[in-house]
Amino acid sequence: MWNEINNENDLNDFLNMLYFFHDSCIKELKYTSGAYVEETLAMYPVNDVRKLNLLIQRQFEDNSVIEMEFSRLKYMKLLPADDNYTCEILDATMILKSDCIYWCDCGGLTEEDIDKYNGTVICAEKVRWRPVENCLGEKEVYGLRL
Repeated sequence: MWNEINNENDLNDFLNMLYFFHDSCIKELKYTSGAYVEETLAMYPVNDVRKLNLLIQRQFEDNSVIEMEFSRLKYMKLLPADDNYTCEILDATMILKSDCIYWCDCGGLTEEDIDKYNGTVICAEKVRWRPVENCLGEKEVYGLRL
């Protein structure tokens, strides 16, 4: 069951429940644009879906895997740590605006900090989330179905 984040109370409850994503990591991402090419090679070239699914794994027994769905994605800036650094999330920022919601993999950021932040930032019109069972470990969840 999906849980919507519609207001500041929803947002604060979500962040508090997850301890602001402390001891978490981004496991996987899946993006759906809405554009596609038919078998006849006709193209539908419109990004009318723009949905990003983000799978977060956490070092907590409760809600150890969370899926977040960002609808009507405005942008995503992904700057993963390289092999010489760890990528755990110690704290995250979420900012709810009238026309969008931001998620950043660093805590304590303000809206003014987001543009210059040198880490992962996601901005979308809406966000919802759900706990996911039996998805800990390295096995891909959003694997190819060819």
